[in-house]
Amino acid sequence: MPTFSHGSVEIAYLDEGQGDPIILIHGFASSKDVNWAQTSWFTTLKSAGRRVIALDNRGHGQSAKLYDPAEYHTAKMASDVRALMAHLGIGRADVMGYSMGARITAFLALESPELTRSIVLGGLGIHLVEGVGLPESIADAMEAPSLADVTDAQGYAFRAFADKTKSDRRALAACIRGSRQEMTREQVGSIKTPTLVAIGTRDLVAGSPDRLVALMPNARSLPIPDRDHMIAVGDKVYKAGVLEFLAERP
Repeated sequence: MPTFSHGSVEIAYLDEGQGDPIILIHGFASSKDVNWAQTSWFTTLKSAGRRVIALDNRGHGQSAKLYDPAEYHTAKMASDVRALMAHLGIGRADVMGYSMGARITAFLALESPELTRSIVLGGLGIHLVEGVGLPESIADAMEAPSLADVTDAQGYAFRAFADKTKSDRRALAACIRGSRQEMTREQVGSIKTPTLVAIGTRDLVAGSPDRLVALMPNARSLPIPDRDHMIAVGDKVYKAGVLEFLAERP
């Protein structure tokens, strides 16, 4: 498993295939493997002639585990992506993030537009600018003595997922407390990068895709029929829509 150091933080990543690069940024409590490899995104994108790069966000997967919420500010996690691109000598790429990864992607496009040829925001709509999406109470679920002690439905789902993936729950608690930054409408409106907002029609976490698209000068939405926040990421409609979107920029 290749790794690199961004300051004192070791970041694990995968780099496979040949062609135009696309960088994948996973969601909260997930990993590059769970979010992208196990859902066949690597296979799909490589078959389309793409070089596919995915990192484990700090606190997740095989990357360094940090326990100070301040270390998980979304801008800091976006800087990990910037550092990975520099490490690999990539000056510009398509970038796709899901849920928390979509928030990181948006911050990257805001702060370093020259690096992003296009962006895909999966599982994140208007909650980029209002309501955040995942509640901080998920941190309490991560710190509960056992899954049986979690009474909140959303907290229960994420705690069960973290237990299944054998994640560092203390690091995840710090992450959810530190990474829930919103953008202003003005900031979102300044992102001129071509953008696809892909959200399941049963997603209760992301917020409205159409309200976010209305704020952005170069964005459109992709509804993923009958999928909620947890299962939309592997959907065939999502994959087909992303491939079509990417093909628009030769």
